[in-house]
Amino acid sequence: MIPRDDATHPPTGVAVRSIVTLSDVVPARPGEHAQPAGSRSPIRVASVPAGHVYVAHLQPVEHRTSPQVVRLADPDPDDPRSSAVSRWWPPAMLDPEWVRAHADFDLLHLQFGFDTHTPAALSELVAALRETGRPLVYTVHGLRNPHHETRALHDAQLDVLIPAADALITLTRGAADEIARRWGREALVLPHPHVVPIERMRAVAPPRRDGVFRVGVHVKSLRASMNPLAVLRTLVGVVRSIPGGVLQVNGHRDVLERDGERFDPELAAFLRGMQADGALELHVHDFLPDEELWDYLESLDVSVLPYRFGTHSGWLEACRDLGTAVVAPTCGYYADQGPVFSYTNDEDGLDDASLAAAVFAAFEDGAPEQLSPEARAAQRDWIAAEHAALYGRLCR
Repeated sequence: MIPRDDATHPPTGVAVRSIVTLSDVVPARPGEHAQPAGSRSPIRVASVPAGHVYVAHLQPVEHRTSPQVVRLADPDPDDPRSSAVSRWWPPAMLDPEWVRAHADFDLLHLQFGFDTHTPAALSELVAALRETGRPLVYTVHGLRNPHHETRALHDAQLDVLIPAADALITLTRGAADEIARRWGREALVLPHPHVVPIERMRAVAPPRRDGVFRVGVHVKSLRASMNPLAVLRTLVGVVRSIPGGVLQVNGHRDVLERDGERFDPELAAFLRGMQADGALELHVHDFLPDEELWDYLESLDVSVLPYRFGTHSGWLEACRDLGTAVVAPTCGYYADQGPVFSYTNDEDGLDDASLAAAVFAAFEDGAPEQLSPEARAAQRDWIAAEHAALYGRLCR
């Protein structure tokens, strides 16, 4: 779920900045909840949410018989006494009364899912955790909520959560630096783990040699952060000028079909018109199942992220897992996550020339090297160990 480069001359790759290790971070206020000295019982974590792929990949690749960390299943939003099967939102674990009523967890780790919570409601959650002696860990995935048209509510939410958290985690050094500037808090930097399953990564085919250069833009259920039409108007001409260039747009029915809940008539008309002119391939569908999504991303040479604000991207990580290049905007910290081709796009507008330069640079560079499945597995184990160590510090 990307900014420090000269977008007129995008780099061929941006190295990930150095990682802060656990020894560099001292949580501001260790929680009062403690396990007995010498206890080997797993630390029980209420993750919000638990059923998301990011959270699932905070566990080691090989689940051990006696895991260091056990994560509670998401409660069913309609019946918080039961665990959820396929739906975790709205998250019941953010209800202060749920916290007070459940003694079966040692700490709460908030990832995301509080989009609609008022700052007052989040303050009540913090109070319930304090009353029951459970620490709060907060992973700052977003410093600007991609679902909110303005930043006011999310800033107010962060003004509650970041000062109150017993420990903070974020995904990039750039985000950690912003947290330090804005709140005077130090965040542990742990990179985003793989998104695509390790076995699927091992099945990635060698780069194609068919002379086609396929550039993809995904017009999924539109977030406030997306400005796909401006990006697509530029890409049509850019991709046409590249030998073998094909612009592929995948869009969701709710955005591109007239009876869709989020139907965008201007975007739909543009795409249908460009499709009729042969300027792009248009694929309209609902959410893709995971296997179809991995096949789609692997089929692309480049995926262009059409965001005007944001912070981090799981989509970017999936592309890295599959050996697909990413053209990413200069808003947020996408370039800190891994090598991308940067172009200038933010709330002040899109720079067309920088987008063209980024796409041409991706074409000239050729297919990026896929991340090693073994390296990704080792990284995941390390990230899991860092989380377990942090939890241990807070719960000792």
